[in-house]
This record gives sequence, C-alpha cells and structure tokens, in this order.
Amino acid sequence: MEHSNQSGNSQAEEKVEQQLSGMGQEKKDEILSSFDTFKSYLGEKVSKGESLGMNEEQLAKTAQKVADYLAAHEEPRNREEKLLQELWKSGNEEQQHMLAHMLVKMVH
Repeated sequence: MEHSNQSGNSQAEEKVEQQLSGMGQEKKDEILSSFDTFKSYLGEKVSKGESLGMNEEQLAKTAQKVADYLAAHEEPRNREEKLLQELWKSGNEEQQHMLAHMLVKMVH
C-alpha cells in the first residue's frame, strides 16, 4: 500500500513540475506580483489538494516541489518572496520540508 502511495506522490510531483514549467510567464508574473496574491494562489492549490484527498504530508511535499522550482527558476518579485528564497536556499532538505509544512499551514 505504501509503495502505491509513493508512486502516487511521484506522479503528483511530476504533474506539479509540468504545470509550473508549462505556465506562461504572464500567469507567473500575476501570481508572484504580490505576496498576498501568491498566498492566495497557494491557498487555492492546498484546498484543491485536500479535496482530492491529500493529507498534510502530501501537501507539504507538493509545496516543497513548488518551492524547489521557484528557487531554481524564478526571481523573487517582492521582499517576502526574497526572504522565503533566502530561507529556502540556506536550509537543508529537512529544514526545507519543515518550511513547506509552515507554508501550507500559513495559507490554510
């Protein structure tokens, strides 16, 4: 049972990566233009994940995937995003995972 859950997580992570990389620059700019807009977008995605039956751990792993993508591919658009990027880059994987949990809690 756990193996199928892990493969489900891999599929979810792949879907997140595809969705983010396939998103147009205009849409990314809109989402990242202000921290409140970013939080609102993330909150909508967390709610959607919950409605699909994802638990907090799965939501945090997905948020971690989003944060990895943003740190690697997007420049921060405001002070809050810059702070998150600095925290993300300075943490190890375990610390990043805990920050992802905190982001999920913050927007929920």
